[in-house]
Amino acid sequence: MSLGLPAGNDSLSQLLVVALVVPLQGPPGVFGPSCELAAQLAVEELNAAGGVLDREVRLVVVDGGAPPERVAAEVEALVSLRAVEAVVGWHTSAVRKALVPRVAGRVPYVYTAQYEGGEDTPGVFLTGETDAAQLLPAMRLLAEAAGVRRWCTVGNDYVWPRMTARGARRYARACGGRVQDEVFVPLGTHEFGPVLRRIERCEADAVLMLLVGDDAARFNRAFAAYGLHQRCLRLSTHMDENILLATGAEATEGLWAAAGFFETLATAESLDFSGRYAARFGVQAPVVGSLGESCFEGLRLLAALAERARSLDVGAMCTAGGTVSYEGPRGVLRLDGNHLTQRLYLARADAFDFDIVAQL
Repeated sequence: MSLGLPAGNDSLSQLLVVALVVPLQGPPGVFGPSCELAAQLAVEELNAAGGVLDREVRLVVVDGGAPPERVAAEVEALVSLRAVEAVVGWHTSAVRKALVPRVAGRVPYVYTAQYEGGEDTPGVFLTGETDAAQLLPAMRLLAEAAGVRRWCTVGNDYVWPRMTARGARRYARACGGRVQDEVFVPLGTHEFGPVLRRIERCEADAVLMLLVGDDAARFNRAFAAYGLHQRCLRLSTHMDENILLATGAEATEGLWAAAGFFETLATAESLDFSGRYAARFGVQAPVVGSLGESCFEGLRLLAALAERARSLDVGAMCTAGGTVSYEGPRGVLRLDGNHLTQRLYLARADAFDFDIVAQL
């Protein structure tokens, strides 16, 4: 395996090599380009400021869209060979579940995806949104503003959608409603006809979409073609502007998303980030929504932890974690345990952009 690193121990000792685990194939592959570019921008800015612990940061990209055990084996080999000293990235919870037993405690692991919550393994740090903080208030707002009472959950068949669906049942009851039906489909599903008929039969007011990447885009197109968009809302916690582009403007009516970042977020920090991103990669670069931008946050959190601990030692980072904060595109972020606290937003799709309606 060629890592593209300079020869010689002296050269290597001046580098901090990080495994960037992001999807390059499969349904979540649509996020890969923006994840890579956001991470690259973070690395360039860190290096321009002197690096991390006075070491230049380099990335080794690992395809997080491959089967989870294959991803875990590749990252474990890199760690065992001491070819990388940290792991950062957006990937599914199935990949995270495979990675944690292999790398946790050996190197710092920063997981950046929105996920189901509950990860408390020492040495695993999380920048993404969690269901308890994000989904419940979003469902409550839609119940209050649009009268949503009957939900149908549609998700991919793996740990994140199934765990989130379990929480959604409680959240729906807390909002005066209920989940009428739950449907889970394999990653890579193309035919949604049976799913749409179940949504119609249960007379749902809204669909909780727990679909990833291209699967979400295909579902959106099928949903609109079936005519359900005219009488049923959709809410997703895994939706960004790249999926809107893949969906097509005509299929985004009634589509809502909750996240900690949107490309249209008009805060000073987000506008500054968008300007730097466009200046570096051009206006034709992949749109950076919440999923791609999360990889920028992951590198920034890794740097903040290392600088506070004055070490890449996992134990030292865990000890220092409670005092770590930094300012990024999502504003001022602080670690609470091993999770970043952040502002969250509810937005409505408008063709290829999101209109932010409320802070959650």
